[in-house]
Amino acid sequence: MRAAVLEETGQPLVIAKDVDIADPGPGQVRVAVAHCGVCHSDLSVVDGSFPAEPPIVLGHEATGTVDAVGPGVTMLAPGDPVVLTPAPPCGRCYGCIRGEPGTCVNTAALFGNSMPDGSTPLSRNGEPVKRGVGVAAFAEYVLTTETGAIRIPEDVPLEIACVVGCAVQTGAGAVLNTARVEEGATVLIMGLGGIGISAVQGARIAGAARIIVSDPLVERRGIAQQLGATDVVDPGSDDVVAACHELTGGRGVDYAFECAGAAALINVGINATRQGGTTVCVGAPPIDQKIEIAPAVLFAVSEKKLLGCLLGSSNSLLEIPRLLSLWQNGSLDLETLISNRLPLDRVNDALDDLRAGRGIRTVLSI
Repeated sequence: MRAAVLEETGQPLVIAKDVDIADPGPGQVRVAVAHCGVCHSDLSVVDGSFPAEPPIVLGHEATGTVDAVGPGVTMLAPGDPVVLTPAPPCGRCYGCIRGEPGTCVNTAALFGNSMPDGSTPLSRNGEPVKRGVGVAAFAEYVLTTETGAIRIPEDVPLEIACVVGCAVQTGAGAVLNTARVEEGATVLIMGLGGIGISAVQGARIAGAARIIVSDPLVERRGIAQQLGATDVVDPGSDDVVAACHELTGGRGVDYAFECAGAAALINVGINATRQGGTTVCVGAPPIDQKIEIAPAVLFAVSEKKLLGCLLGSSNSLLEIPRLLSLWQNGSLDLETLISNRLPLDRVNDALDDLRAGRGIRTVLSI
């Protein structure tokens, strides 16, 4: 099949036509990919912020049609339209049965760039190719577990639905599932890429009374206002912490969401929240960045909270249909997230746009 392959860290992806993909085994499905969004996590692997062993096929925010199913598959059939998810729940492990899908044992495959059993279904000239970021959808076909492809209504456009696979699940899920923001709360959202813009919409859906956003790009701040932000802060010229305290009568916000993938912003969130407030780490900072909380005693006695978040703490089998239902009834805007559409052959242009902060999300047609 044709696929975009990272052959060397820091170098452009190569469009290869000789990548092999395995047939589906027990409990597995193969999906013909239609569209795939380009996410910052893909860029982080390309640029080396997230170490990964090449050759590797990236792309994890995708839609397509089931091409073939393996023995024992009962939830899907060839021809079904699906959204792919980078963290398919197994439904049986300790995390899943406790209602914590972000801690499912299958998430190890996301970081190991493999299938849950540690294998890869991809090869080239007889040599293994890594299955990047849990999906490997910069390619004509994907092999995944049965719960890694979620059937969607046939009247939902695949090019629109693909952004639900990562950006919307992560951003809206961080608000609705991880933090469980309640009606009337005040929130700060830092970073307004696909995840941050989705968090803005999640906060609006949750009924937050005040949605304060921060991003250095004026265009993104404008889009956030269009989608529900009540107040905007330019971090290049304004003090984000001071602005949050001023806008909340001196208390600080109830919730802060770091959506830019910068560890330093986690401290901004902690300082911007009130006593008892919650900061959620939504973005994925480079592997060498640290979280430092000082003085620790003040963090403790103020009863502030710091939460991790993977894919919006979403059980994709539930979350993807729910989010698409919200889109269908007009509560969730997916179209505005898609700022550009390109063919797979121009994946490197899409990565350059991401580096430069141009637009919100580029969707590739495979």
